[in-house]
Amino acid sequence: MSSIISIEKLSFPWQTQDPFLFCAFHDDHYPKGNGKLGPVDSLSGRQIGSDFSGKDGWSMYHGQEVPGFPSHPHKGFETITIAEKGLVDHSDSLGAAGRFGNGDVQWMTAGGGVQHSEMFPLLKEDEENPLLLFQIWLNLPKASKHVPAHFAMLWNEDIPIYKHTDGEGNTTSVKVISGKLGEIVSPSPAPDSFAANADNDVAVWLIEMEGNAQWELPLADKASNRSLYLYEGDGVLIDGQEFPKGYMTKLAANEATRLVNGDSTAKFLFLQGKPIGEPVAQYGPFVMNTNAEIQEAMMQFQRTQFGGWPWPSSSHTHDPARGRFALHADGREEIKD
Repeated sequence: MSSIISIEKLSFPWQTQDPFLFCAFHDDHYPKGNGKLGPVDSLSGRQIGSDFSGKDGWSMYHGQEVPGFPSHPHKGFETITIAEKGLVDHSDSLGAAGRFGNGDVQWMTAGGGVQHSEMFPLLKEDEENPLLLFQIWLNLPKASKHVPAHFAMLWNEDIPIYKHTDGEGNTTSVKVISGKLGEIVSPSPAPDSFAANADNDVAVWLIEMEGNAQWELPLADKASNRSLYLYEGDGVLIDGQEFPKGYMTKLAANEATRLVNGDSTAKFLFLQGKPIGEPVAQYGPFVMNTNAEIQEAMMQFQRTQFGGWPWPSSSHTHDPARGRFALHADGREEIKD
């Protein structure tokens, strides 16, 4: 018996299953910084303000001088931003801010509406500034689409790692960002998150397998959707079937799934959750249940700007001398380094 439902080639953004909306994967090989948090290389030939070209291995996205995403609204869903490499400067309309990365995760429930910016400061001037980032959009049910906006920081040091060594001594490591794996339990997400209720069976894991490692995914509720994405490695077999890099597979959660790696390190993103099962109406960064609700959300943003923008620039960045930190809307500050 195979647990594989389908195998699909990935496009940008990555396709997902309910309760997730999509995953934006950014693998940018940024050059040295120019002393102003931007790239030292010329921006000639790029469509500045909307550069998704991947020219020379990186993009500016909507950034003019610093790569990233200047202020924009969100409403009706959540973002899980996994910054495995590189840094993100966050600022929002609640007055909250932060710099996180190199393994940190920000979990933001937009709920009733928030503006935020996500810039990628290139702090290193004597070496390159690689960025490897996943931003996963997790839907909210109708009952939670107007909860107060909130973000939680899951610092790299606090995210538990599950380890399995197979009979040949090869190790599989799993970073448990959400959910439970064996005795390992993830940190708590934002309080009104869909994942805050364990009955929703939400799991977000980063899986890394050494060369020739073997591991079996644990079983879960039959009702849960689960997807597995291979973003690094080759020679991987799932239930004996070849699974190429740049593909995703939908899996039956209540069937055993056996992963057998090839000679090189393999890295996966794993997403799981029970479907919300409600209609989805989406217009850009607004996700509601009906088109009428989308119109209401847009009108609300026009009236209120979701609290306005308290920062001097739509592409606000933090002091280059600062390390990782989070300033929350209630004034509480976390300083990591």
